[in-house]
Amino acid sequence: MKNLGQLMKQAQEMQSKVQEMQDRLAGLEVSGVSGGGMVEVVLTGKGTARKVSIDKALLDPSEVEVLEDLLVAAINDARSKADALSAEEMQKLTGGISLPPGFKLPF
Repeated sequence: MKNLGQLMKQAQEMQSKVQEMQDRLAGLEVSGVSGGGMVEVVLTGKGTARKVSIDKALLDPSEVEVLEDLLVAAINDARSKADALSAEEMQKLTGGISLPPGFKLPF
Protein backbone atom coordinates (compact mmCIF):
# COMPACT_ATOMS: atom_id res chain seq x y z
CA MET A 1 0.00 0.00 0.00
CA LYS A 2 2.91 2.36 0.66
CA ASN A 3 3.93 2.15 -3.01
CA LEU A 4 0.41 3.05 -4.10
CA GLY A 5 0.47 6.16 -1.91
CA GLN A 6 3.83 7.17 -3.36
CA LEU A 7 2.54 6.56 -6.88
CA MET A 8 -0.52 8.73 -6.22
CA LYS A 9 1.71 11.51 -4.86
CA GLN A 10 3.90 11.34 -7.97
CA ALA A 11 0.81 11.44 -10.21
CA GLN A 12 -0.44 14.56 -8.42
CA GLU A 13 2.97 16.21 -8.78
CA MET A 14 3.04 15.38 -12.50
CA GLN A 15 -0.48 16.76 -12.93
CA SER A 16 0.57 19.97 -11.22
CA LYS A 17 3.62 20.27 -13.47
CA VAL A 18 1.50 19.65 -16.57
CA GLN A 19 -0.89 22.41 -15.49
CA GLU A 20 2.04 24.79 -14.98
CA MET A 21 3.35 23.91 -18.44
CA GLN A 22 -0.05 24.52 -20.01
CA ASP A 23 -0.29 27.88 -18.27
CA ARG A 24 3.15 28.83 -19.64
CA LEU A 25 2.16 27.72 -23.14
CA ALA A 26 -0.98 29.86 -22.98
CA GLY A 27 1.23 32.91 -22.37
CA LEU A 28 3.71 32.20 -25.16
CA GLU A 29 3.15 33.24 -28.75
CA VAL A 30 4.28 31.79 -32.06
CA SER A 31 4.03 33.45 -35.44
CA GLY A 32 3.22 31.77 -38.74
CA VAL A 33 3.79 33.54 -42.03
CA SER A 34 3.08 32.97 -45.70
CA GLY A 35 3.37 34.81 -48.97
CA GLY A 36 6.83 36.08 -48.10
CA GLY A 37 5.49 37.75 -44.96
CA MET A 38 2.36 39.21 -46.57
CA VAL A 39 0.18 37.21 -44.15
CA GLU A 40 1.07 36.64 -40.51
CA VAL A 41 -0.91 34.72 -37.90
CA VAL A 42 -0.01 34.78 -34.20
CA LEU A 43 -1.15 31.90 -31.99
CA THR A 44 -0.57 31.09 -28.34
CA GLY A 45 1.53 28.05 -27.52
CA LYS A 46 -1.77 26.23 -27.03
CA GLY A 47 -3.00 27.14 -30.52
CA THR A 48 -5.43 29.96 -29.72
CA ALA A 49 -5.42 32.71 -32.36
CA ARG A 50 -4.25 36.11 -31.11
CA LYS A 51 -3.65 38.19 -34.22
CA VAL A 52 -3.89 38.16 -38.02
CA SER A 53 -1.99 40.67 -40.19
CA ILE A 54 -2.66 40.96 -43.92
CA ASP A 55 -0.71 43.13 -46.35
CA LYS A 56 -3.11 45.58 -47.98
CA ALA A 57 -1.86 44.50 -51.42
CA LEU A 58 -3.75 41.22 -50.90
CA LEU A 59 -7.11 42.94 -50.44
CA ASP A 60 -8.08 42.71 -54.10
CA PRO A 61 -11.60 41.22 -54.46
CA SER A 62 -10.52 39.33 -57.57
CA GLU A 63 -7.77 37.58 -55.57
CA VAL A 64 -9.84 36.25 -52.67
CA GLU A 65 -8.70 32.65 -53.28
CA VAL A 66 -5.05 33.68 -52.99
CA LEU A 67 -5.72 35.40 -49.67
CA GLU A 68 -7.63 32.38 -48.40
CA ASP A 69 -4.77 30.05 -49.35
CA LEU A 70 -2.21 32.33 -47.69
CA LEU A 71 -4.28 32.49 -44.49
CA VAL A 72 -4.50 28.69 -44.34
CA ALA A 73 -0.74 28.40 -44.94
CA ALA A 74 0.06 30.96 -42.22
CA ILE A 75 -2.28 29.25 -39.73
CA ASN A 76 -0.72 25.86 -40.46
CA ASP A 77 2.78 27.32 -40.10
CA ALA A 78 1.91 28.85 -36.73
CA ARG A 79 0.16 25.68 -35.59
CA SER A 80 3.19 23.51 -36.39
CA LYS A 81 5.38 25.93 -34.42
CA ALA A 82 2.93 25.82 -31.49
CA ASP A 83 2.98 22.00 -31.60
CA ALA A 84 6.79 22.01 -31.63
CA LEU A 85 6.85 24.42 -28.69
CA SER A 86 4.43 22.21 -26.78
CA ALA A 87 6.53 19.11 -27.51
CA GLU A 88 9.67 20.92 -26.36
CA GLU A 89 8.00 21.94 -23.10
CA MET A 90 6.75 18.36 -22.61
CA GLN A 91 10.31 17.05 -23.10
CA LYS A 92 11.48 19.41 -20.35
CA LEU A 93 8.65 18.24 -18.10
CA THR A 94 9.25 14.54 -18.62
CA GLY A 95 13.00 14.87 -18.31
CA GLY A 96 13.61 13.66 -21.84
CA ILE A 97 11.50 10.52 -21.49
CA SER A 98 9.67 10.19 -24.77
CA LEU A 99 6.00 9.38 -24.61
CA PRO A 100 4.34 7.00 -27.08
CA PRO A 101 3.11 8.63 -30.31
CA GLY A 102 -0.30 10.22 -29.84
CA PHE A 103 0.01 10.13 -26.05
CA LYS A 104 -0.87 13.50 -24.58
CA LEU A 105 -0.95 14.84 -21.07
CA PRO A 106 -3.10 15.49 -19.20
CA PHE A 107 -4.90 12.22 -19.75
